[in-house]
Amino acid sequence: MNGVEKATRTEQLEAENKELRARLDVLEQQLSWLKRQMFGEKSERRIVVDPSIQASLFASLGVTVPSPPPEPPAPPSKRPRRKKSRQGTVTDEGLRFGADVPVEVIEVPAPELTGADASDYQVISTKSTYRLAQRPGSYVVLEYRRSVLKHGPSGKLKTAPVPGNVIERSLADVSFMAGIAIDKCLYHLPLHRQHQRLAACGLKLSRSTLTLIMARLAQLLAPIALAQLQSVCSSKVLAMDETTMKAGRKQPGKMHLGYFWPLYGERDEVSFTFANTRGQTVIQDLLAGYEGILLTDGYKVYEQHAKKHPGIVHAQCWAHVRRKFEEVGKDDPAVAEALAAIGVLYEQEAWIRKRKLAGPDKRQARQDYCAPVVDAFWTWCDQQCHRLDLAPSNPLSKALKYAMNRRAAL
Repeated sequence: MNGVEKATRTEQLEAENKELRARLDVLEQQLSWLKRQMFGEKSERRIVVDPSIQASLFASLGVTVPSPPPEPPAPPSKRPRRKKSRQGTVTDEGLRFGADVPVEVIEVPAPELTGADASDYQVISTKSTYRLAQRPGSYVVLEYRRSVLKHGPSGKLKTAPVPGNVIERSLADVSFMAGIAIDKCLYHLPLHRQHQRLAACGLKLSRSTLTLIMARLAQLLAPIALAQLQSVCSSKVLAMDETTMKAGRKQPGKMHLGYFWPLYGERDEVSFTFANTRGQTVIQDLLAGYEGILLTDGYKVYEQHAKKHPGIVHAQCWAHVRRKFEEVGKDDPAVAEALAAIGVLYEQEAWIRKRKLAGPDKRQARQDYCAPVVDAFWTWCDQQCHRLDLAPSNPLSKALKYAMNRRAAL
C-alpha cells in the first residue's frame, strides 16, 4: 500500500469515526431522555430554577430582570381556626357518604326480648353499625298497563296512548339511554362491557341495539354540540390541538386511525370534533371566520393557516419549546441555562395567576416582568446559534432551531 492509498484510507477511517461519534452522541441523548421519562420528573408545572445559573445567565447578557414585589405578610389571625366541617355522615368505621346515598335499615332482633325474661328488659336506645353493600344491577323493566275501552253505542275499542319517549318506538326508556351514555362517555365503560352486565342481570339485549341507541342519541345531541362549538369559537383566545383516535373498521382486525381536534375557549368550555385526517382542511372548516388569538403547538398547519388570515394572531406554547431543550439532556451547560430562563418566565406567570390579575393589569404585569425575560432568552438563543463548536446534527442545535422558528412566527 503506497502513501496515497494510506492517506485515502486514513481519511475514510476519520470520516467513519466522526460519523460514528455523531451517531453515538445522538443515541446517548436518546438514552438519557428515555431514562428521564422512565425514572425522572415528568411534570412541566414543577419548574425548579437554579439561582446561580439564573444570575450568571442574565448577568452575562447584561439584562436585569425585575422581580415582582413580594406578597405582604398575612395579618396574624385573632380567632382560632375552626376545624373543617365534613358534609354527610361519618361512621365509626370510617365510612363517609352523603345525604343522597340510600340507606337500608335492617333491624337486628335482641334474643333477650323473646325469652321467658323478656319482660325484664326495656329498650332505651339503639346503636347503628354501617357497612357498604352492593346490589345487583339497578336495571328495571317499566310496564305501562293501558286500559282498553269499548264504546257501548258504537262498539269501537279505544286504548289509552303510550307515554311519549325521547326516541319514538324505542324499547329503551330515557333513563336507560342517559345511563348507557354516562357509563360510556364519563366512566369509559364500553358498550360490550355494558352488554355483558345486562346479560348478567338477566336482560337479553343485542349489542347492535345498544350501538343504535348511542347513534340516535348522538343525533339528538348534535345541536347542543354545535352550539357549544360556536360558543368556543367566539372566544378571543382559542387553544387548539389534535390527537390520534382509533375509530371505524379499516379492515378485519384493524381499526382506522382518525383524529380528535379539541378546542378550548375562554369560557372554560371544551369542544371535541372528530376528523379522519390531520390536514389543513379540518382547521379551515373549524376556524372559518375566526379572528383572535390562536394558541397551538408547533404543528406547521396552524402557522400556515394563521398566515393566510390576518385576523388571527398565532401564539405558541412555551411548554413545547422547553420540552425540546429537556430532550437534549444535561450534557451541555447551555441546556440548564435555557431551562432556567424559561423557569423564570414560569415563575412570573405563577405570580400573575396568584394575584388574579386580568385585563390591563395582567397585560402591564407581563410587560414589566415577563417581557424582559423573553427578550433575554431570544438574545441568548442568538448567541448560542453562533457557537463554532455546535454541529448542525447536535440535538441542542435542533432545539435552538425550533425555538427560533417559534420566534419568527410571532
